[in-house]
Amino acid sequence: MKIKLHHVNFCTTDVPAMDAFYRTVLGLEPEPSLAAGRVTTDGYAGEVAFVTDGQTQLHLAERDLGVGFRTKNAINPVERGHVAFRTDDIEAFKRHLTGQGVPFSDYGAWAMNGWEQIFFHDPEGNVVEVHQDRSAKPD
Repeated sequence: MKIKLHHVNFCTTDVPAMDAFYRTVLGLEPEPSLAAGRVTTDGYAGEVAFVTDGQTQLHLAERDLGVGFRTKNAINPVERGHVAFRTDDIEAFKRHLTGQGVPFSDYGAWAMNGWEQIFFHDPEGNVVEVHQDRSAKPD
């Protein structure tokens, strides 16, 4: 089971301003691979901008305090934002978390086509995502 940093998600009430800031100030580029892959029917239809430095992505998501309630999950990934890692074996990672005694919310494939996502808290309450992109070819 491999894990690698994939993206950081910042939540905002003004996605266009955040997008302009990160593109102008840091010179990040739009991430074209994700815009068409969004799923907006499973609890989150907020505005999102995707930018990248060519390797790691930054997801700028409209803050939505009701996602946890609508999806019946304890953890809301678009309340404060989160850091996300990609794995090649989500089921093995779930077993790993269970073995470590770490509770998690299993969102399944809900926000991006092909991505199976889980969310959990670190010891300080920061939200961590681990996902597997089942539509991608193995590295």
